[in-house]
Amino acid sequence: MSNTAQAASRVQSLRPVIRKLSPTAINRIAAGEVIERPSAALKELVENAIDAGATRIDVSIEHGGKSLIRVTDNGCGMDAGSLQLALERHATSKLEPDDAGDYDLLHIATMGFRGEALPSIGAVARLTLTSRAKGDEGWELSCAGGELDEVRPGAFPGHGTRVEVRDLFYATPARLKFLKSEMAETRAVSDTLKALAMARPDIAFSLEADGRKRFAFPAEPPGTEGHLNRLAAIMGREFGDNALPLDFERDGARLTGFAGVPTFNRGQPDRQYLFVNGRPVKDRLMVGAVRGAYADFLARDRHPLLAMFIDLPFDDVDVNVHPAKTEVRFRNAPSIRGLIVSGLRAALMEAGHRASTTVAASALSSIQPEPMDDETQNAPSFLPQPHRATVDRQFVQRPSQAGLAESQSAFAATAAPTSRIEQETAAPATSDHPLGAARAQLHETYIVAQTADGIVIVDQHAAHERLVYEEMKRHMAEGTVPRQRLLIPEVIDLPQEEAELISARTEELDALGLQIEAFGEGAILVREVPALFGQGDVVGLVKDIAADLANLDESTALKERLGDICGNMACRGSIRAGRRLTGEEMNHLLRQMEATPHSGQCNHGRPTYVELKLSDIERLFGRK
Repeated sequence: MSNTAQAASRVQSLRPVIRKLSPTAINRIAAGEVIERPSAALKELVENAIDAGATRIDVSIEHGGKSLIRVTDNGCGMDAGSLQLALERHATSKLEPDDAGDYDLLHIATMGFRGEALPSIGAVARLTLTSRAKGDEGWELSCAGGELDEVRPGAFPGHGTRVEVRDLFYATPARLKFLKSEMAETRAVSDTLKALAMARPDIAFSLEADGRKRFAFPAEPPGTEGHLNRLAAIMGREFGDNALPLDFERDGARLTGFAGVPTFNRGQPDRQYLFVNGRPVKDRLMVGAVRGAYADFLARDRHPLLAMFIDLPFDDVDVNVHPAKTEVRFRNAPSIRGLIVSGLRAALMEAGHRASTTVAASALSSIQPEPMDDETQNAPSFLPQPHRATVDRQFVQRPSQAGLAESQSAFAATAAPTSRIEQETAAPATSDHPLGAARAQLHETYIVAQTADGIVIVDQHAAHERLVYEEMKRHMAEGTVPRQRLLIPEVIDLPQEEAELISARTEELDALGLQIEAFGEGAILVREVPALFGQGDVVGLVKDIAADLANLDESTALKERLGDICGNMACRGSIRAGRRLTGEEMNHLLRQMEATPHSGQCNHGRPTYVELKLSDIERLFGRK
C-alpha cells in the first residue's frame, strides 16, 4: 500500500462517526440537565401537581431524596391512556396547537411545558405513577432505568396522583458522587417546596423527611392577609410583623408582595425571593434593583428580607431559557428593574418612621432579669448602710416626707449619672404623638419619651442624621441647596492625588452646596458648605469625599454617588452624642421624626429608636 493510501486510511479511522442515540441515552442526558439533584426532581413533580389543579400536595422523602421522593396530590388525575403518554418524551398537556398546528412558546401559563421531567426521572431512577381521575378507576405504571412496564390497575383513594421516585440515579451511579450530604439535600428539598408554597398560598403543602414531619402549611384564604400568613409561616413570624405591602404597576406589569422594613435585615441576601407569573426564579436583575432601592437605608453588608411577585403579560417574558425553568428573560428588563425599585421605594416611603419590632424584642431580651437565688437575695442594698430600714412584717408604716427626702439624698450620693429630667408641664400630651413626649436625656446621647402605652428611647445622633440626610436629598433634588459662608475659610491639607481629584470636581461639588478651590499643592480651601451642615466637621467631610472620589471612575458623575455624599454630610453635620438638649429641642426632634419618611433607621440601617410597651416593662418587673 502506498504512503498516500496509508495516510487516507489513517484519516478515515480517526474521523468521528455520527450516531443516533437511543431513547434511553437521550433521556439520561436530559436528566443531567433537568434532574441535577433530588430537589430538582421534586420541583418538577410538584409543578405537575400544581398544574393538575391540586389543592393539597403532600411530600415524603428519605435520605435527602436519594432513596425516596413521594409526591401525592388531589388534582384531576389521569386515565390509563394519559398515564402511558406521561412517560413519553416531549408529551405534555400544557401546550395546545393553534389552527395551523403551531405551538406558541411565548404564551405559557402553566408551571411546566417541556414534557421532559417524568421520562428523565424514569431514565435514572425507579419510578412508579399511580393516578385516578374523577369517575374512573385507579391505574399504575412503573419505569426503571428507562424500561417501561405495562399499565395495570392500582389503588388510589379519591382522585389525584401519587408519584414515587426510588433510588434516584441508580442507573447513573456516577451522579451520586456529586450529591451533597443527606442533611444538605433535605434542606434543599425543603427550600424548594417552601418557595413553591410561597407562590400558592391557596394550596396546602406538607413535607415529611425520614418519618418526621418538617412542616405543614394549611391553605390560606385569598387576599393580602392570607398571603402574608403563608409568607410569615415560611420566613418567620418576625417577617410578618415587619413586612410592608407592595402594590405597584408600570407598563402593564404589576409588583405585589411584601418587603421588610430596613431595620429588619440580614447579613446574607438569602431571604430575597422573586416570582414571575407565579414561578419562582433567580435573576441578577432583582439583586441589583433591591440594593438600589434600599441604598439609602442599609449598609453594604446588610440585606433586606422580601418576597416579590411580578405579574405581566406572558408575551413579555420568556420562560423557555433554562431547562430547569429557574431563569427567565424579560422583553423590557430596564422597565422591570424600574418597577422593582419604584415599588420598593414607594412602600418604604409609606412606612414613615416605622422601625422593626425585633429592635424592641432584642432590647428586652438583653435586660431580662435573672432569677434570684439565695446569694442574690442576700446581696447588699445599693443604699448606704445607715439609711437601710427594717420592715416589720406585721405592720408597715408609711414613710414621712422627711424620711423620703433623706432616702433620696442618700441615693443621689451614691452616683452622679449624666441624666436630666424635663418638667412634665413643658411636654406635649403623649396621646397626640406616636413618639410621645420627651421626659429625660440620658448621657447626653439618648432621649427618653413617654408614649400613651409605653416609652421610646431615641438615639439623638442617629435620628438627627436621618433627618438631615432626607432634607439634604430634597434640596439637592430641587437644585436649591441653601448655603452658608464660612466666617473663616477652612484650609485642608490632603495628599496631592486626593487634592487633585477634588479640584477636578469643583463644579459638581458646588452644585451640592460645597464651594471649594485649590489652595496650593496638597491643599484645598472651603468657602461655603450646605446650611444644613451647620457646625459640622468640615475637614472630616472633605476627606470622606476625597476617599469616595478615589474609588470612582473618571466618567462617573458625582451625582450618581449623591446618597453617599449626603450621608457623609448628614453624619458630620448632625447632633453629636454628648450634646445636651433642652426639652423643647428634644420634643422638636421627635416631631421631626414623625413627619420625616424613613426616620426609623439611620443611613446605615441601624435603628434610631426603640419602643418598649408598658406591658413588656411590667413583665420585666413581674407585674404581669
